[in-house]
Amino acid sequence: MQSCVTIALVPQIKTGPWIFWEDLEASMAQASDLGFDAIELFTESADSIDKGHLEKLLSKYALKLAAVGSGAGKVIHGLTLTDPNPETRTRAIHFIQSMMDFGAHFGAVTIIGSMQGNALPDQREESIMHLKDALEYLGAHAEKLGVPLIYEPLNRYETNLFNTLGTGRAFLEGLSTRHIRLLADLFHMNIEEVDIAQSILENGPWIGHVHLADSNRRPMGMGHTSMKEIAAALKQVEYQGAISAEAFPWPNPLKAAEQTMLSYKQYFN
Repeated sequence: MQSCVTIALVPQIKTGPWIFWEDLEASMAQASDLGFDAIELFTESADSIDKGHLEKLLSKYALKLAAVGSGAGKVIHGLTLTDPNPETRTRAIHFIQSMMDFGAHFGAVTIIGSMQGNALPDQREESIMHLKDALEYLGAHAEKLGVPLIYEPLNRYETNLFNTLGTGRAFLEGLSTRHIRLLADLFHMNIEEVDIAQSILENGPWIGHVHLADSNRRPMGMGHTSMKEIAAALKQVEYQGAISAEAFPWPNPLKAAEQTMLSYKQYFN
């Protein structure tokens, strides 16, 4: 398992749960100084960062790019995979595909979170079919790239599609593609799962990425999540991906990153 920290470069989501903001190199320098293995990036688009420049920074600070988020597609452009307008859905697919191409250059997974959208009232089956069609296409693209795509079950206040690892897994099992994995976000799971550790044990082979945040979405150790059992479950299922801090930068980015690293060392080293 690799320690990972989030860096957001999208001004429109500055109130969101990301540890570092705005200055990419300064954020990477702090992450490196604290001993993180990797970073997770949220950018405005796939071409908002020059690949060569990012390669040099990753090498300079001995970091890996573990994941890229696709949320800017919704926040900036209003795109979701379940939009009733077929043209909007096509644009959403192409936006995610471009993020996948960018991330795969570095061996990084791409996350579909908010861009999954919501089912419209009385149109759930149709919305699910739109999501299925999109993921089948994107899953085939992930196979070509050799890097899995990550689907994130969100809590009920953010989507009415799939809210738990179990329901997300059942949906993915119904697809023909086998190149999509689940994101186990501990904040969302704290709201939706009966037992977080047990859910991880039951769905372990499907987990491709983990978001680390406490019950209040502050850095782990600043809420009431019982992390010992969760860490044990991740070890038991032999999860080998990133443990990425997607948490509020409370009380400030540096303190939040320091607290995250303390928790990572406590439970995973």
